[in-house]
Amino acid sequence: MKEPDPIEIPIDGALDLHTFAPRDVKELVPDYLTACRERGILEVRIIHGKGIGALRETVHAMLRRLPWVLHFQLAGDGRGGWGATIATLAPLNNSDMIDDKE
Repeated sequence: MKEPDPIEIPIDGALDLHTFAPRDVKELVPDYLTACRERGILEVRIIHGKGIGALRETVHAMLRRLPWVLHFQLAGDGRGGWGATIATLAPLNNSDMIDDKE
């Protein structure tokens, strides 16, 4: 069976997890945050939904483990409330970049 083509998602500082399978979230969130840092986007809204909170807890656990996540909190009114999390990222610096020429 052929694997589906990858989904192109815009790197604009807002990641809506509703369209992704839960099994993909653990790889998707760090990759998306890295892409945001590469573009200088240092505040990211991750929309995980309200539900029973399982996806929110998964996202928060990941954010706690990423050393370049400076801070995160539930979004305020008008930005998703407790159905979204706002993460503040450290800027990318030269030591974070991989030199492909080596």
